[in-house]
Amino acid sequence: DWDKVLSVNTVAVADLCRAAIRAWRGAGSVGRIVTVASRAAFRGDTPDALHYAASKGALISLMRSLARAYSGEGIYSFSIAPGWVDTDMASVAHDPANAWMLNEIPAGRMAAPASVAAMILFLLSGEVDDATGGTFDINGASYVR
Repeated sequence: DWDKVLSVNTVAVADLCRAAIRAWRGAGSVGRIVTVASRAAFRGDTPDALHYAASKGALISLMRSLARAYSGEGIYSFSIAPGWVDTDMASVAHDPANAWMLNEIPAGRMAAPASVAAMILFLLSGEVDDATGGTFDINGASYVR
């Protein structure tokens, strides 16, 4: 499980970032990278999801490192760290047996997928390139740092 999760969540993303950076640098282009990490990168996760939390923590470090390395060349890197997002994958939160999932969100609801999309669009807009290396939480205050 560790190999699969790290391969998909970290190694594949790093490979895509490398390819994008090479293309942008070769063309002298401005580029922006936004990765979707998780609040688990900061608060940790359950024993059965240690690999998930570690892989998302690695994404945060990768984006910070890319920002330091390439922002001077006009390549900006950002992370989003959502908590529970109201998607099919998180639909188990609506099961009464999993009430804890929603109860831990002070805002009282999972984040809307549109909220995540809006943040991605904002970060890609070029309006906040000075925030390169930053991580933006979307979790209804279930984890505040």
